[in-house]
Amino acid sequence: MALSIGIVGLPNVGKSTLFNALTKSQNAEAANYPFCTIQPNKAIVPVPDKRLDLLSAIVNPQRIQHATVEFTDIAGLVRGASKGEGLGNQFLSHIRETSAIVHVVRCFEDDSVVHVDGSVDPLRDIDVINTELVLADIQTLENRVTRLDKQARGDRKVQPLFDMAKRLLDHLGTGSPAVLFPERDADVFAELIKETRLISLKPVIYAANVDEAGLGEDNDHVRAVRRFAEEHNAEAVKICAKIEEEMAGLTDEERTEFLESLGQSESGLDQIIHHGYHALGLISYFTAGVKEVRAWTIERGWKAPKAASVIHDDFERGFIRAEVVAFDDFIGAGGEAGARAAGKLRTEGKEYIVNNGDVMHFLFNV
Repeated sequence: MALSIGIVGLPNVGKSTLFNALTKSQNAEAANYPFCTIQPNKAIVPVPDKRLDLLSAIVNPQRIQHATVEFTDIAGLVRGASKGEGLGNQFLSHIRETSAIVHVVRCFEDDSVVHVDGSVDPLRDIDVINTELVLADIQTLENRVTRLDKQARGDRKVQPLFDMAKRLLDHLGTGSPAVLFPERDADVFAELIKETRLISLKPVIYAANVDEAGLGEDNDHVRAVRRFAEEHNAEAVKICAKIEEEMAGLTDEERTEFLESLGQSESGLDQIIHHGYHALGLISYFTAGVKEVRAWTIERGWKAPKAASVIHDDFERGFIRAEVVAFDDFIGAGGEAGARAAGKLRTEGKEYIVNNGDVMHFLFNV
């Protein structure tokens, strides 16, 4: 399962520049005018994970396979997007296909870069986008409520779904996103949203885009974004999309050295992916053999058979047991043989909950 992230924001806030940096390509045209991105640009990129390098140094495999993340650069939304302004309906449909949203917010002053509203105000910009996402969800849910109302008249079992949908609609009507709906943990809510892909329910990472000078101490704009994110159960990162793009052609060593010169330990890519994994409750486990060392993405809390299914469905259906070594134990013992000799390799059954970084080998019946 790949992490899928849609990059959204007002026109001309740095989305396409960030996309170019994240994908180490120039697939998205970055221009100083609104709607330079019309069709959504997509790219699948490897997830940086230094643990793969450590495993590979021991196993010496034929190939290394990273987990992947799919980025979608979605054209700038504007006020009225939920009603079709700026091709809004088309762009909103692209957002529905992603698992998480990176909302790029401009947090730097530069008169040479046009802002669609004429001034820099990150909270106003956030409100414009979030309002359009909520309005789009209201339209979706209103249609669902109408259908449930008709069904409930002939089937009492549908009534709880109808009641939940009405309460959620009232909540959205206040301008609050679905992710803050008080009853979102209820079983009825989970059943309701199976067929109702609400945009405002998706985890959001607010990317405060600064200039190079803003990479040091947070400016007022960044502090405002961080406060907003905290108040709305969202993630926030500070990035400089322009610098990220400039680093795209550097080697890993050169990029690390450049980041250190700026007082940074992680690139924008690393920050966004790590926050994305955290927001969606994702972790990685590894398989390590002479043919391949590979990272596999799963949801935190998955048991061993379910985790095995991301390799192949047969692994889950015919699961017998899993041989497991914790990552640190695998590295410390110098590999599987050393871990086995040291008693660090465990045999786990169907109820084992996989931990982040586990090195695993599955045994199954065909």
